[in-house]
Amino acid sequence: MGDDAVTTLALSGADNTGKTKQLGILARRIGPAAVASGPLDAHDARWEEIKKNGMSAWWFQTGPMQEVADVLAASYLQRASRPGAGTGLRLMDRGLPMLEASVAATAAVREDLAPEQAADRARDLLEPYAQDLKSAEAGEHGIVLLHHEDPAIGTARALSHETSVTPTYADYQRHLHHQIHRLVDEGRFDGVIVVDSRSVVAVQHDLRGLLYPHTALVPAGCLPGVRVVALGGMSESGKSTAGEYLRTRHGHARLKIGYLIDDAAHRAGIDDPYALAPVVRAELLLDSLDRYAAAHHFLDRITLESLHEFDVTSELRRMLGDQLSVAYIDTAAELRARRGTAGPEDVTLRDTVKASRGAGEIATIADAVVDNNRSRLALERQLDGIALDAAWPAVTPATTPVNCLGLPVALERFLTVLLERTTHQPEPLIDLLAVTGSGACGKYQHGWSDLDVFVIAESDRTSELRQVLTETQSDLGEVKLGLTVLSQAECRAGAVTSRLLHVMTLLGTGSLLPLWARPGLTIPAPPLADDVAASLEAGVQAAVEIRRQLLKGASDLRALFKVTALLAKVLLRFDGTEQAADTDALDALVRAAAEPNDSLVLRARTDRAAAQDLAQLVLDHWMATMPASEAAA
Repeated sequence: MGDDAVTTLALSGADNTGKTKQLGILARRIGPAAVASGPLDAHDARWEEIKKNGMSAWWFQTGPMQEVADVLAASYLQRASRPGAGTGLRLMDRGLPMLEASVAATAAVREDLAPEQAADRARDLLEPYAQDLKSAEAGEHGIVLLHHEDPAIGTARALSHETSVTPTYADYQRHLHHQIHRLVDEGRFDGVIVVDSRSVVAVQHDLRGLLYPHTALVPAGCLPGVRVVALGGMSESGKSTAGEYLRTRHGHARLKIGYLIDDAAHRAGIDDPYALAPVVRAELLLDSLDRYAAAHHFLDRITLESLHEFDVTSELRRMLGDQLSVAYIDTAAELRARRGTAGPEDVTLRDTVKASRGAGEIATIADAVVDNNRSRLALERQLDGIALDAAWPAVTPATTPVNCLGLPVALERFLTVLLERTTHQPEPLIDLLAVTGSGACGKYQHGWSDLDVFVIAESDRTSELRQVLTETQSDLGEVKLGLTVLSQAECRAGAVTSRLLHVMTLLGTGSLLPLWARPGLTIPAPPLADDVAASLEAGVQAAVEIRRQLLKGASDLRALFKVTALLAKVLLRFDGTEQAADTDALDALVRAAAEPNDSLVLRARTDRAAAQDLAQLVLDHWMATMPASEAAA
């Protein structure tokens, strides 16, 4: 279907699927090129008398079925015959298939018919208009919104939005859902979107995805993948400080809510958006957000400042769903009063205005209430948690038995006892335990490798963990134990070194399986891109340490080999190659350097000269990534 063929979007669906909201958002985004076809009752003069005498009574009781079908069919056909001004996209609430579904559902209720009988009855009633209806339907691009794939569940959700429901209306909705699903099965719609309690923006994104290939008037999507952190709080609570930190540390674009609303209102020809209902301001805000995201397609994180209205915030949450995180900055009144540059009276005055709009109540629906009564460092760690909660998905790790690691018997025995002592019920000392490094990837070498263990545990468990280690560590013999302990809070806030971020990434992707995890535990899963970016820090440290080792009169052979392997892993990662084992990483880098000496890596474990040559080779690779010095130029 070419661009010119699609001039009418007919959005169908049962009651309360959000058709009007979706069409309104789309119309505002497209602008004057979008032409609304108007309600059905604007296309037949008989509706005025019907509404005067009671539409519900006429529809379900007094109006003959043939008359009901005639008024509806005439309205649909008259609406279809009026293309409206201009040549833009027509937006139509309910397409032609809904006529058949409505008549069938009405007949089922009034005449106590089964769904199949009701469908036949509707076709008979609409037979006089069949040819015209078929022609009109062919001119629509029909998309239907379903509450749920199961019509029974869909009916329940449609009725749940009503303040009061009569038995007749409930029966009508039940039949209407069955008839719409029948039409879906018959292929009467060009596209089907299941709402299923998803956000308004998610549905709008799907709607645009179905329309975009057919008309250039419709944008490709609506805020695809964009995470929004909206900051609330009373005057001088620290919202701007929080927004600036999220910009500089986490790459959020900072946007002001007032500017966004005013800009959208100007485009829409609205003189005073604050005289309108809060839901309209939320829609204006969404429109500006959508346009900004489309113009800055490289951005996926936005901060909104500042939330002052409870109702607007509630509506924004409904529209954005889980793409929105509301953070309320909570600061004591005396602290805020001292921060006001115009004096405490000015802060009190501004608080009064904000309170009248429900600004303080936003804390009750916030995803996070941020305590800004302590140090700036404490504030930033809380903001880290908010930003990373959206950027790092939570996963439930699977586990693996100790005997699957292929470790020496003594180490298996140590780990088994350690797990027994730290995970006993009813209150385990730890939340997770995993072996990392060479012991986790089948590369453990006795006499060379350490036993590296990563543990998640709360800091108040340190004394008990120390006691357990004191009683069990003798089983290790001369093997060095490298034990790292982090709290869940540190993991969530990303307060970790680059090496530990790598461990968290491996755990999150399932590339590293812990030996034990507390039932129901979820851990943040940093994406590979964040892990690779953070590994630059490890590369810098490794390059410095290699030089330190090379400058020693007698370098530590084992330490030199390991730090050389670390720098090799970092270099390979930026070329898209992941190598977990030291030897594999070094072999890969040596091959990349086209070194004729294939035994260099093997000899570097025991021969100091070979280790130094290998270290210098890897260091040369690192230096080749640096800009040329003035002396070299």
